[in-house]
This record gives sequence, structure tokens and C-alpha cells, in this order.
Amino acid sequence: MKDAESVTFGGSGLDRRSDLRNDAAALAGLASRADARHLPVWRGKALVAGMARDRLGFVSAGAEVLQYGIVPPVFLGEDNGAPWFAHDISAWEPEDTDLSSLGAFLDPSEQHYPGLPEDERFSELRAVMTRLSARDAELAATAKAVLGWHTTHRFCARCGAPSEITQGGWQRTCPACGAHHFPRTDPVVIMLITHGNSVLVGRSPGWPEGMFSLLAGFVEPGETIEAAVRRETFEEAGVHVGEVTYLSSQPWPFPASLMFGCWGRAISTDLTLDPVEIEDARWVSREYMLEVMAGRSGSMKAARKGAIARFLIDRWLADRLD
Repeated sequence: MKDAESVTFGGSGLDRRSDLRNDAAALAGLASRADARHLPVWRGKALVAGMARDRLGFVSAGAEVLQYGIVPPVFLGEDNGAPWFAHDISAWEPEDTDLSSLGAFLDPSEQHYPGLPEDERFSELRAVMTRLSARDAELAATAKAVLGWHTTHRFCARCGAPSEITQGGWQRTCPACGAHHFPRTDPVVIMLITHGNSVLVGRSPGWPEGMFSLLAGFVEPGETIEAAVRRETFEEAGVHVGEVTYLSSQPWPFPASLMFGCWGRAISTDLTLDPVEIEDARWVSREYMLEVMAGRSGSMKAARKGAIARFLIDRWLADRLD
């Protein structure tokens, strides 16, 4: 596997067993097996275990917590022969829990379901993603993305009738008009824009104080990845980009993006910011970025570990853009 594929959520080789998705009887049999692992997900937060929250938690079929499921489970695939299913148990209402941080950029709160081990909590994926193994990270990202899609796509986009979950959770079918709908993935470019010894970084309104990252934006219909890199960089920062090279990709389930990491060589350096999208942007030298990464900058914080922006910057600093 190339180094470019080692990004968080980059894929662990999970056997998704798509051949079983249309076989309801086979899936029911898998779900009832003693070695089946059922992953509860509460309002986008997967169950994680351990004092360090460094592995996924799971329960057996028939566990009490699964009674709060609001949709049929999603079949995630097999891990070393053991089937995994994700359950959206968002109908559960925690008692005596402050939920004011739900939906924040980084939700620090954790929720504990009575009856589960004390070290098993529902945690925001951003907070634990770098502690999980590659396999657990892929399972959690897949579960969050697909269950989130079901939450926002309950009705047929063609006729408006309520649709039904089919194909082991990987499709919605409209009983009224027969239309089929599939999980949505939004293509996004994220750009390592360099000029000589400097890299372009920016921050969006609402980000944690001092946090800077690479520029990013959605790919529009009819647009290539390279064209999107050039357009988004110019729209957000007023910088013209010449050569563009694809580097790596990352599934990003916040809520449903596929990030295309690219390297763009700037052919201009003057900045003209779009204040709606960008609160601040600046060219940062390689030497200063090393200080930022080491936590020695008083005014700038590095992109979060686990994000493809951090992955690309780290490799640019190490001269390993391959």
C-alpha cells in the first residue's frame, strides 16, 4: 500500500461483502451469529471502548441498547470473518447529560448507556479517530456516513413518498414509484498550494481560535478535480494556480465527503479573500510551519491530526509528496 493510502479513514481492506446485500435471509443469519458485532451509533457518535477510547465497542444481537434503533441496521461487512452491523440508536434519551455541545465543530461530551461497561462511551469521531486502528476507523467512518445519509434521505427524491431501506442499508427504495437511491458522497478538493518555500493556509469563521488548515471546496457538476482546485483557490484567496497533481484521498464522514488531496503550484501570491468563506489566509514558510507543528507558534495552530490537511502538510515538510 502506498504511503498516500495510510491517511486516517484511508481504507483498511475491509471486506464489505456487497454480494450479500441483496440476500435478506443471509444477512439475518449473519446478524444472529454469536460472533456478530453490532455497533451502536448515537446521533453520529459511535460506541468506543477502553479508558483511552482507542477501539470500537460493540454488543451482541438482542442487546438492550439496540431497542432504540430508529432504522434497520446497516451491514458494514466482515472483519476477519466476523460480521459487523451498525445501528442508529438515536431514539435513546440520555438522562442528566449536558447536550449543549452536540453539533459543535468538536463535541467534547461523551454519553454512557446504563448497562454497558463503564469504559464504553459514545464519542465524537473527530476526537478519537487517530486512536483507532485502521480497521476500526474505516468501520466507524462507514457507519457514521451511511446512517447519517438515512437520517436526511427518508423520502423519495423523485416523488416525495417515504422510502424504505433495502440492500442491507446500502439503498433506499421507493414503494410508490420504484426509484432507487444510494448513499451520497460529496467530492471535495483540498489543496496544498505552494509557492517556492511557502504553503498557503487559511481559516474559516467559527473554527477554534488560531487553527489554520489548507483551503478546500466542493467539486461542481461538470468540473474536473484539477479545475476545482484552481477555481476554489482563486475564489477563496485570489491566488492563481498552474500545475495540479493528485496526491491522496480521504473519506470524511462530516457528514459525507470524499476529500481529494491535491498539490497545486501557485503562479501568483497576492491574496484577496472571500470573507464569507475565509476569515484569514497567509503564506507560511516551511521553517515557520515546522514551528507551528511543534506547538511553538503563539498565533497559529496546526490542522488537526487525522485530517488529510495535516497528512499533506506533514509530507510536504518531509519532502514525501508521493
